[in-house]
Amino acid sequence: MKKTSLILALSLVTLLGACGKQESAPEAAAPAAPEAAAPAPAVVEKHDEAANKPEEAANDVGKKVFGAVCSLCHASGAAGAPVFGNKADWEPRIAQGMDVLYKHALEGFTGAKGMMPARGGNPKLTDDEVKAAVNYMADKVK
Repeated sequence: MKKTSLILALSLVTLLGACGKQESAPEAAAPAAPEAAAPAPAVVEKHDEAANKPEEAANDVGKKVFGAVCSLCHASGAAGAPVFGNKADWEPRIAQGMDVLYKHALEGFTGAKGMMPARGGNPKLTDDEVKAAVNYMADKVK
């Protein structure tokens, strides 16, 4: 059983890693296409919004990161992930404190019930993005 879980977890990490590689291909083409340069100011504007409304922007960032990365495992419970919105899955983890949740999400964790790849398998995520996603998931069951 543990072997199956490990194989599943490694497959998920590989899949998540492949997702990040797909995103890098358009970036390589971005300098050649003037339209691709347009989204950059929008990202800057979001960061400006984050400075003005940190709580609201963090929730938006958390929702976006959850949808793009975290939902791959947390929607179904793959690799033992606590299912999004499931109080029974999340309460024991939240009881450990948010600092522990952040640490496991940032650095990765392997426990009795499953594993969490560092940064959800996407090394491009910033600490703030990972923490926003953790907050988004935890807030849904508080």
